[in-house]
Amino acid sequence: MKNFNTCFLIIITFTSFTSLDNSSLWGSIGHKVVGEIAERKLNPSVKLIVNDLLDGESMSSASTWADEIKSDPKYQKHSPWHYVNMPLDKEYTDIQKNPNGDIVTTLKKCIRVLKDPGSDKSDKAFYLKFLIHLVGDIHQPLHTGMFEDRGGNDIKLSFLGKPTNFHIVWDVHIIQSLNMDYLQLTDELMNLKETSFSLDPDHWVYETHQDVKVLYAEIKNIDNIDNNYINNKIPFIKHKLFKAGSTLAGILNDIFS
Repeated sequence: MKNFNTCFLIIITFTSFTSLDNSSLWGSIGHKVVGEIAERKLNPSVKLIVNDLLDGESMSSASTWADEIKSDPKYQKHSPWHYVNMPLDKEYTDIQKNPNGDIVTTLKKCIRVLKDPGSDKSDKAFYLKFLIHLVGDIHQPLHTGMFEDRGGNDIKLSFLGKPTNFHIVWDVHIIQSLNMDYLQLTDELMNLKETSFSLDPDHWVYETHQDVKVLYAEIKNIDNIDNNYINNKIPFIKHKLFKAGSTLAGILNDIFS
């Protein structure tokens, strides 16, 4: 029994620390939509601060930076920052945390650095870009998916008859099926009814993990994502994008006001 417990502990530790591969990315359209919505919702004084920290780059453009640097070896240590894997029957507060960081601990650090008047501009710019990106990521349910299938990356299925995986369906394929660029999609979403949101990353991960439980249950007997599935999920994805953008604006307005 002692040997079994030791092996079990090793397995749990390993599952907590192993990272996803580069396919674990909320697609660029989704990130740009989140950044664009947030920028449109910033208070005027906050928008000036954000613009200064980004050296004039738009939030939509900056939103994909944290994915683009992943191919650079010096940034590979930040790969675990984009997600947190956990069992469906556990919540974030229950799991062993990755000492290399995860999406929740990183979001909290971004907020601390940006609030700290002693942080220099380069640090604030770095963590601002990560905040813009990770608020998008944490609203994509499969960034809180299970370790066993690497957040849905190992769930192989088809999307309209073409082979893919469950994570990419939610990162990219459903949004691409709208056939809209990020500005068109943002314009549409800005007409949605205002949504409530929290300023606490613990609340964000809890809500997203409830979403992912539903998605896993639904996908059990599905091997092809068809138009019925897509049409059913489009309103949900639009809501999540709008909520992510609203949340990002809310946290930045809170930090810099």
